[in-house]
Amino acid sequence: MKMIIGKDVEEMSQVAAGYVMSYMYQDRERVNLSITGGTTPQRMYEILVPMVKDKKQFQHVHFYNFDEIPYRKEDREGVTISGLRDAFFTPAHIKEEQIHKLDQFNYQTQDERIEKDGGLDMVILGVGADGHFCGNLPQTTKFGDLTTRVENDQRLKARILPEFHNVEEDVPEYYITMGPRSIMRARHIVMIASGVKKAGIIKTLLEQVVDQDVPASILTLHPHFTLIVDEEAASLL
Repeated sequence: MKMIIGKDVEEMSQVAAGYVMSYMYQDRERVNLSITGGTTPQRMYEILVPMVKDKKQFQHVHFYNFDEIPYRKEDREGVTISGLRDAFFTPAHIKEEQIHKLDQFNYQTQDERIEKDGGLDMVILGVGADGHFCGNLPQTTKFGDLTTRVENDQRLKARILPEFHNVEEDVPEYYITMGPRSIMRARHIVMIASGVKKAGIIKTLLEQVVDQDVPASILTLHPHFTLIVDEEAASLL
């Protein structure tokens, strides 16, 4: 495990953006990156957009979302891919053929498709205060799971309700996520975390005790795991 502590969110985001660009600049036939939605990477994407926008040398870079929360009516794209479009794909002018959507219709072939494409070179993801990563919340998936459908109980529905602007009729009965086993297949895992609310889980991860109840703990076993945090997230170390 490699750990990098930035002074603040700005510095953390600059470092994270640098990791993304280091892969995008690789002179290879194809580069496959799985990137995260949510609030933590927002500044990272703001940094990346002007560096990537309309640059033809990045046409060999392909992007994958690693989880998805569909709308119940299924009449529009899901929460994750919509967020990635707003934050990065659309402002950076990423071509549609470079975007490989995971959704409720194709999740059963996700791992096979990624393997056929050459595997993921890097996954950049966040971590929850409860130790979840992607859609792997405590008591939802097992370490050996590949991409799967997770049924939403009342606890999970309440948790994702804000993603739907608190409109209960839009909340689905399930969501999709790449499982721990799927993510561990990536050649490089980069985790980003900021704020004092993440200090506890960062301390737990640094103890490197693998616990099924702390899903992200499995990532500490990956041979190429990089943790990028700000000083607040590192405040308990």
